This record gives sequence, C-alpha cells and structure tokens, in this order.
Amino acid sequence: MSNDAQAEAGTAEGQGPVEISDDLARHLENKREELFEKFEIRDEFPAEVLEEAKELTGDVQADIDDEIDERTDLRDLTTWTTDPIDAQDFDDALSIEERDDEYVLWVHIADVTHYVNPETAMWDEAVERSNTVYLPGYTIHMLPPILAESVCSLVPDEERFAHTVEMHLDKEHLGYENIEIYKSVIESDERLTYSQAENRLDDPDAPLHEENKLVHELADRMHEQRKEDGSLVLNPSRDRAHTIIEECMLKANKAVTHTLMWERGVEAMYRVHPQPSPDEWSEALREIQDLDGVSIPGDSWDDPRKAVNATLEEAPGRQLDKIQWAVMKVMPRAKYMNDPFGGHHALNFEIYGHFTSPIRRLSDLINHWIVYQNDVPENLIELCDRASDKQKDAEQCEREYKQFLQEVGLDPMAVNNRGIEVVDESEAEKTL
Repeated sequence: MSNDAQAEAGTAEGQGPVEISDDLARHLENKREELFEKFEIRDEFPAEVLEEAKELTGDVQADIDDEIDERTDLRDLTTWTTDPIDAQDFDDALSIEERDDEYVLWVHIADVTHYVNPETAMWDEAVERSNTVYLPGYTIHMLPPILAESVCSLVPDEERFAHTVEMHLDKEHLGYENIEIYKSVIESDERLTYSQAENRLDDPDAPLHEENKLVHELADRMHEQRKEDGSLVLNPSRDRAHTIIEECMLKANKAVTHTLMWERGVEAMYRVHPQPSPDEWSEALREIQDLDGVSIPGDSWDDPRKAVNATLEEAPGRQLDKIQWAVMKVMPRAKYMNDPFGGHHALNFEIYGHFTSPIRRLSDLINHWIVYQNDVPENLIELCDRASDKQKDAEQCEREYKQFLQEVGLDPMAVNNRGIEVVDESEAEKTL
C-alpha cells in the first residue's frame, strides 16, 4: 500500500458515507428549504443561466486552441493543486522555482471571467448569489455546476484557462521584486489532498516531493514573517499543507490588490477589517489571562495581536477554543469596500482584497474583471455591500444547519467529510 493510499484509508472518506433513513433525509430537506427561504438563498439555477453555461462551454479544448496564441502558454510548467478531500471546485494551482537570487511563485487561478462577464446572465446570477454556500453534505454553487465543477475547475491532465499571478520574491526578505498578472493556459500535473501533500513532503521518492518541500520552506518563512509583522494567527497548529495554501494565497491576493492600488490606481473590491477599540482588546486579553494555565507573555502586551499569537503557542490545548472565542467576540466583521482605507486589522495588511477564489466568491470574480479590463463596474459600491451581506447570510445559514444536524443526532463534521447515503429504515437504525 503506498503512502498516499494509506493516508486516504485513514481519512473520513475511507469510512464510507453517513447512513440515514428516508424520513431523516426528508427532514433535512425541509430544514434546508426553510433556511434558504429565510436567508434568500437560491437553490435552483434559472433555465436560461444553465442554457447559457452549456452554450459557452460547448468545446473547451477548441476554445483553448483558438486562444492559446493570445495567452502565456504555461502548459509545460510543473503545476499542481492541493485541496480538502471533499473539494468540488479547484480554483487555485501552484508552481514554484528557486533561482540564484529569487524565488518565483506562480499562483494560477481559474479564469472564470473568460466565460462569465457583465454581458452574461451567469454574471447577474452570480451577483444574485454572491457566494457558494457550503452546508455539510450539500453545496449551493455561485456558478452553474458545469463551470464550478468541470470547465473552470483546474482538474489534472486537462488544459485550462487561468489568470496567473507570477511573483518574483527576494530571497532575503521575501518582498515582491516583480509582480506580473496575465491570462494563461495551464495543465495541472496532479490533484493532491491535504493528507497526500503531507505525505509528499515526507517521502523523498514521491512525485512533486521537491516542489512541495520548496514551497513549504517558502510558505513557512512567509508565515513567520507575517507573525513578526503583527498578523493575527488564531490557529497555531496548522499542518504544513494548509500553511502552503494559506500563505501562497495571501501573497497572491496581496500582490493583486497592491498592483491595482499603487500601479494602476483603480478602485477594486478591497477586504477591510476594522480593529476592535482599545477597551475591547483589553477586555479580550483580560479574559484570556484569567483562563486556567494561560498567561500572556509580558513583552507582548503592547500589540494585542502579537500577545494572542504568543499566548496561543504556549497555552494548553484545552484552552485554545476559549482563547480564540475571546478574540472573535471583540472582532468586528470584515467587509468589502471600494477603498482599502483602514486596511485589514487581523492580517495587519494596509491593503488587501480577494482574487484567488472566483468560482465561489463574487468579490474575486469582480477583481478578476477589474484586473482584466482595468476598469471598474459602475455599481461597485453596491456590489461590495451585496457581497458583504450575502457572506453574512451564508455563514448564518451554515451555522443554523449544523446546529440542526446536531439536534437530530448527526455529526456535522462526519456529514461534511463523508457525505450522506439514504438507506432503508432497518439498515439506518443499525448505524445510528
């Protein structure tokens, strides 16, 4: 059995789906419908949107062949994706090279705007939905499934349109020496799950071992640097695969919004995270300091974010949730704005916006369009408000659905990781 196969056998997927009865399945369906009505979430796509999606994606390969000369051809560049085992849409892929005096990091993002633009019904529908809603065992896509799960998804061994962020990073301080953002064609070599990526890092003979090792060394340095700069890290024990993806996506998002702001001087959909008041921060730190077995290092009180980071690293595991909750309670909600004023407090970035998930977030789709057209939709402020409101609705819907699953005796995490299978009553009773 290979390492990868072992990794999968030990995962939730290896245990098979959660089995439920017909009655319970109906119960869940009714609850979903009730929540969709409450939060104005559209489950079905209008026929014209599905028809348009089908028409525009008729022959993807012919489309790529027609356009390859107008794009940067990166099909020969070693490229791969890393996602959770249950991921349905792969919207980002990585490539990396180490050179004498720099790292070159490519973050390739699905080029959704090749198909979805303000002239299409799909665009209007994406604005209506504003994001993909992920409930345990049930997904409501922002884009028609043919786009989200196949045509735009960066699946392995298939040529795909991408929007590539190519970053040349100084070896010493990891600053951007050069940023290029352009339309490309890529072909992913492999789709890794997080557990497979972990195994590749440990196995020198495995495919993509060197690439994963190199990108992890870079991501780890970026992570440490971000912490030193005062970025809040609420989950200190992330595994290496998550660190790779998180840091590379942050670096790409930051590169794009810096380019838009400083080089092009255009508005964009910025992610703004206001800071808690000094009193609120003091209240959070006092609550953390009072926890059993927890103490905030004396030299870190001046910057609450650094204080929390330092405390989380030393605190006993049983207190992590309480520390995180004390911080979350005083944090204002992040929102989308057409001006980055105020920056992103938790990340400690002066300018930040989203670009790396256009399959599932309206903000990223809009920013792709702005980068591509160097022009801003007239109703940008309205779009920012819409995306902020719908994100809040999606989170609340997810929270209430998870709560409901627990009330009917199901584990939301198991349902999320393993999916659901409806079996007849006698079988279901045996498993519950």
